[in-house]
Parts: sequence; C-alpha cells; structure tokens
Amino acid sequence: MSKVLYVHAKGGPPVGHALARVAARSAVHLLALSELPATVAERATSLCDSVVTHAAPEGRDLVEVITARAREVRAEAVVTFSEYAVVAVAEASRRLGLRGAGPAATLARDKRLMRAAWERRGIPQPRFRAVTTLAELERAASELSFPLLLKAAWSAGSTAHQIIETPGDVRDAWERSRAVMAESALLGFAELHVAGAGEDFIVEEIVSGCAEEWFDGSGWGDYVSVEGVVVGGVFRPVCVSGRMPTVAPFTERAGITPAALGSAAQDRIVELARRAVDALGLEDCGTHTEIKLGADGRMWVIETAARFGGAMTVPQIEQVFGLDLAGMFTDQLLGGSPAWPARVLTPQDAVGAAGSLVVLAVNGDGSPWARRHLWDSATVVRSAPLGAGSTLSVVAESALPDGAPVPVYDPAAGANTMAAVCLLSADRPQTVVSDFAAVVDALPRILPTDVTEEARA
Repeated sequence: MSKVLYVHAKGGPPVGHALARVAARSAVHLLALSELPATVAERATSLCDSVVTHAAPEGRDLVEVITARAREVRAEAVVTFSEYAVVAVAEASRRLGLRGAGPAATLARDKRLMRAAWERRGIPQPRFRAVTTLAELERAASELSFPLLLKAAWSAGSTAHQIIETPGDVRDAWERSRAVMAESALLGFAELHVAGAGEDFIVEEIVSGCAEEWFDGSGWGDYVSVEGVVVGGVFRPVCVSGRMPTVAPFTERAGITPAALGSAAQDRIVELARRAVDALGLEDCGTHTEIKLGADGRMWVIETAARFGGAMTVPQIEQVFGLDLAGMFTDQLLGGSPAWPARVLTPQDAVGAAGSLVVLAVNGDGSPWARRHLWDSATVVRSAPLGAGSTLSVVAESALPDGAPVPVYDPAAGANTMAAVCLLSADRPQTVVSDFAAVVDALPRILPTDVTEEARA
C-alpha cells in the first residue's frame, strides 16, 4: 500500500474530514505541527500508521523536519491542507523528488510576490504597494487613493486587516495590524516556514463591489472564490463558491456552494481565475482564488492560494457535487489520474446546496451584540430558524466548548474571534443565504446570556 505523510497545521478544511479521506487512499503517517482538535486526536490514532506531534523544535528548519520524517516513513507523497504549511511542504516535496506545488508555491502565499506576478501579466487587481515599515506605509498612502486596506502579506482568514480612511489613520493601523499578527502567531495562526513573515504587509486601494448585477437573489456578497486544482501545471476549475457580505472590515461570515451565478457570468469569472493561477506557475496543488465583482461586469483578483479553500469549502463540494477533493488530490500526488471535472461545475450540476457560517458576535447589520452570550451548540441546532427541508449542524472541531463565552468581535483579529462554524444543507443556494440571515438575527436571542460577564460589567 502507498504511504503518505500528512502535515497538519492550523487552518484549511477540518482535519477530521480530510484525514479520513486521505487514509482511505493510502497508509498515512501524521506529522502534527499544531495540536490536533480534541474531537480528532483519538480518531487520528486509529486512522494513521503513526502520529508524531510538535516535531518542529525551535531553531530547526521546518523543511528539514518534514523531509526527514518523509524519509523515515518512506512516504511517496507529502500532503497538507493548511495555508501556513503550504510553502514548507512544497519545498520538502521538491527536495524529495515528489509531486507538489513546486517552487512557485511562495507566489501563492506571499501577497507581495503574488500581486507583482499579476501586475506583470496585466491581470486586473486593486492598486497596491508592498510595505515593511511605517515609513513605507506612509509613502504608499501618499501614492494611492483612500480608503486603503492594510493586510499582512502572509496572513489568512482576514487577520490583521485594517481600513485606512485618512492619512491620520496610518500610524494606528500599522501598529494594530502588527500587534494582531504577533497575537495570531501565539495562537498558531502564522506562517510556519518563513522567519519574520509577520512583518510583511501590503496596502491596497479598496475597489467598489456590486453583487446585485451578478446574482439573481438578494443577500449575496460582492465576491466569489473559484475552487480548483492544478494538474501537472494545468489549471482545472471545479466550481465557484459564493459569499454573504463580509463583516467590517473584510471578515468572511459565510460561504455557499455553489454560487448562484448565470453561466455567462460564471464563465467570465473562471477565465479570470485561470489567468491568475496560470501566472503563478504552480505544478500540482489545490487552488482557491478570490475575485471581487463590480458594476458593469468589472472584476478584480484579490488573491489565490496553492491549496483548497478553508473552513467547510471541501466538505460542501463533496456534499453537493459528490467530489472527494482530499482523496482525489492524494491520488494525484501518488501518480494517479483522478477524474477531475472536464469543465467547471454549475448550480445545475449540484444536488441541493450547502454553506458554512462563521459565528461572530455581530448582528446582520454589522453592529456588535448588545450583550455577552455563552456558546451552546445544542441550542443553536435545536432553535435556529430554518426553511423547510434545511438542516443545520455545528462543526465540532471548529467550535468553542459549550458554556464558553462568545468572544467580542475584534475587526482587526477577524476570524480569530469566532465562536464556531455551522454547516447548513438546503435545496438551493438562495435558501442557504436566507437561512443564514435568519440564523444570524436569531443567535443573540437564542444563546444563553453570560450572566457572569454582565455582573462584572
């Protein structure tokens, strides 16, 4: 039986989902660079031939750790689904002579290099500048048009995003973004291979979106993501996922599979994603490309990644399209020829729709909850208002323990302040959007109040 080294780190699809599907295709040796969720740890022991945790001692090169372990277990492929380990795994695979994203993986991780590659190809994107110091940010702010968005070059999940409205906001935004990156590193949400990555940023102009011209129904966000894979250097689109509007500044609230787009609009979006991915020169990897939708058919590429979409994107695709992306990608890395779709899949190809909701202490209009609440999965599943035929569940490994206080939403910290991720199944994409809007409105009514916090206040 073939052998795979599975490198686990924070982020990506739920490790319990992905690990089970990789294990169904190959013997698995798990290298955990961050702690496994409690709901997965015991199961991992039965799924894997070996489990090694926290095997990257400080001061030792992570690529060396991965390549050494791969040689020990005689791995025929090295796989990761984490944004923070993509670059290290790509380099380890290259050193081992195995299939992987290739040396261009850094271009799909470092937003500065990514944007520069697109600029050379004339791919539409917001105007930007790379910055590493306050002085560089001040100079960039004088060259670009306000409002601006400051974001960390190696971040994920909208962490450390800061909107800069005026020149007077520059210093505070710089200090807050750097502080959030340091806090995220302590939580394990940081690049694992590149030293000092938390000091690298880009600042970009904020382009105006217009969801109404792209979607038939209401409640959709003004950007989408194209999910796909690169096979031997050739981009293969799988489907397009939609979003609900973000929470200020740009924290994702919900993703929906598939996006309710017409065929002509979807074709244009996919073609732009193809140009963006092709410009990076990737070899074998999943892809997740975010595109902003504007008025009069305008589009801008925001970013891409050399891995599949995070949160519940991968399970959602499996549910509605019947594609096991983690398993198929494992086959590809092992030298197989999985049956990737011959064309991008559409809502007409889907069986129903699915979506994932990030639970934040924010109302539908973006305002913070008036009171503090405690997380309670059973209450949410039992009492959340849903349409007929819809079902809701809580992703156990992405949720706080029941009874834990729901964090106050921090715009700079983004998804770091979430309480849970919920998964919804419905008959069609528009139903997912409507159900999630109702759930967001209901959460502060149905969750128990944090009386201890109120007493302190």
